[in-house]
Amino acid sequence: MKRTLNRGGKTAGKHARPPERTRRPHRLGVVSVTIAALLFAIPVGSASADPKPSLNDMAKQVEKLHTEIETLTEQYNGQRERLKTAKKSSDAAQKTLATSEADLAAKRAKAVMLAQNAYITGGMGKALAFAGAEDPDAFLDQAATTYALEQQQGEEINQLTKAMDAATRARAGAQTRIDEVQKIVTDLESKRDKITKLVTKVESNLFRRALGEAGRPGTRAVRVNLPIVGSGKAAQAARWALAQQLKPYVWGAEGPSSFDCSGLVMAAYQRVGISLPHYTGDQWTAGRHISRSELRPGDLVFFYSDLHHVGIYLGGGMMVHAPQTGDVVRIASIERRPFAGAVRIAD
Repeated sequence: MKRTLNRGGKTAGKHARPPERTRRPHRLGVVSVTIAALLFAIPVGSASADPKPSLNDMAKQVEKLHTEIETLTEQYNGQRERLKTAKKSSDAAQKTLATSEADLAAKRAKAVMLAQNAYITGGMGKALAFAGAEDPDAFLDQAATTYALEQQQGEEINQLTKAMDAATRARAGAQTRIDEVQKIVTDLESKRDKITKLVTKVESNLFRRALGEAGRPGTRAVRVNLPIVGSGKAAQAARWALAQQLKPYVWGAEGPSSFDCSGLVMAAYQRVGISLPHYTGDQWTAGRHISRSELRPGDLVFFYSDLHHVGIYLGGGMMVHAPQTGDVVRIASIERRPFAGAVRIAD
């Protein structure tokens, strides 16, 4: 077979590759067809769209939000209790300050009068010759009186100094309590805003649908009447709490038309003459701690490591409680939440 040399010095023949310029249009055509096929095969927007969460994932998000709301609600309730105490301390400090200021003003006025009297009489510094006195007895009487006045003045000055110190301490104490109250109020406002945002989110239509379709808590509650054993205050409190079934959970509420978990406990025991704070942390220390095997109607049952949820035990492993946002007061098994401990408030 005859071979020829091309311009680059390579041989060309029957089976030689054609020049590049003759193959390029064909290759571009293939690439164009492939790209077009891919474009038609891929849905528009799929490259940038995020996958939608499953209902189960959404339900888990809702449960997480409920836990955050409950935790923040009890922190909020705790700060409200501290605010009450701080306000009482502030009021007491203000009264102490007023008393100290009044005492200081009285002692200052008395000291001024003594100083004026000493100036007028000349005090003991006025030189009167005993020998030259027409009436030595009168001189001695005057000297004794003046000395007594100076001694009294010295004591009054000491009392005035003490009163000034007391007033200064009272002012500082009152200001400290005022600052404490303001700090708690600021913290309350911050927590209130955060809880409100979380509640709005968890009550959105999307999350409500997720809860309903996933079969999670939030399903319709039914009133259940259980016999409560006992006649003491604890059993009476349990009966009253049971009668509140189907009233809505509202964070920070303590009745009569809505409750949060510690608000229901506080209201139930208030009904039988026992005062409890509206805060799970304080309710935890309000009575005697008992074991799970000792539980009887009216005992408080606490859940989670931070004690952010509480219910009232009814017997048979059941409790009545205000569960969470979007739910109502209802009975439930104490097995459904991580048990933290129990407290007996009364017999």
